[in-house]
Amino acid sequence: MKWLVLLGLVVFSECIVKIPLTRVKIMRETRSEKNMLNNFLKEHDYRLYLTSSPGSNIAAYPLRNIDDIVYVGNITIGTPPQEFQVVFDTGSSDLWVHSILCSRRLCPSRNLFRHRDSSTFRPTKRRFSIEYGRGRMNGVVVHDTVRIGDFVSTNQAFGVSMEHTWFEGKPFDGVLGLSYPNSSFTGGIPIFDNLKNQGAISEPVFAFYLSKGKPEGSVVMFGGVDKSYYQGTLNWVPLIQADKWCVHMNRISMNRRVIACNHGCEAFVDTGTSLILGPRRLVDNIRRLIGVTEPFVSCSTVNTMPSIDFTINGINYPVPAQAYTVKDSSGNCYIGFRENPVNRSTENWILGDVFLRQYFSVFDRGNDRIGLARAV
Repeated sequence: MKWLVLLGLVVFSECIVKIPLTRVKIMRETRSEKNMLNNFLKEHDYRLYLTSSPGSNIAAYPLRNIDDIVYVGNITIGTPPQEFQVVFDTGSSDLWVHSILCSRRLCPSRNLFRHRDSSTFRPTKRRFSIEYGRGRMNGVVVHDTVRIGDFVSTNQAFGVSMEHTWFEGKPFDGVLGLSYPNSSFTGGIPIFDNLKNQGAISEPVFAFYLSKGKPEGSVVMFGGVDKSYYQGTLNWVPLIQADKWCVHMNRISMNRRVIACNHGCEAFVDTGTSLILGPRRLVDNIRRLIGVTEPFVSCSTVNTMPSIDFTINGINYPVPAQAYTVKDSSGNCYIGFRENPVNRSTENWILGDVFLRQYFSVFDRGNDRIGLARAV
């Protein structure tokens, strides 16, 4: 419980990052436009089911589940390769890792990027800064060869840390952002976009399966969807705007009673956030309705707590108490709803790993939509 990962809170508000963006039309909730949209999605279904067949070009990479709090995977940077454990984060766009340029007092002594040891390293003088909900990272933009499994991105722009707060002692060496280029703070092309532009990825999609209660089994896959990781069919949800993984949520309910998001709200689907985050008043109300006053609860009472339904694009996604409670490394249970530390003028929710362990998630850059299906 010492280090809840809130990577998705990258100084944005109401689905808008404080970076100049090109505005696009927001999907309306009228019946006619919804029908037009559903028809469009059916006609432009990509070849996700074809790429799910044996012998397809899907590339799946294992992630390690650390106490149901953070999921990390290995990448390498430089020549010869230096290995790093990073969080694959849909809430941000930049790749960055700890480096020897960072103060030893702040940065861990292991897995620091050593630029002098790489023959393909190229420096720049560009500085950047990223603010998270619970921390800050300042660094410099550099270029080098980055590998995710067999994928290779040469001359990839990424950040190396020079100073930071909150990241001390965390069980990862950096963050690999998978959001849209508009959200980049380094000003470089994100690695997924580079791989997509190079034709290395067969389809411009990636997907997550997150395990619960065990370190192995979680994967991130690129280029298609492996149907063995989910049940039923994928339900497609259009993004509010084609600049980040944010969708319209209809409501949050418990026992058929609406308890939050009464008139619709925005929801970020964020693999870099551990819990489900929302406005403090509404989170406190949900805890009260569950029957708890403190974040920690007796593990023996979990089976008596109600399920909570998240309705997205007209489809209910129930999250039972066994899913929204998390047992920490000390054996204590706590409720996986927390206040969003970023103040916003409208109601917003962040659907982090607590939600995504229940639902296999597909992030479709080609059609600017998210697919959800019950995870196996």
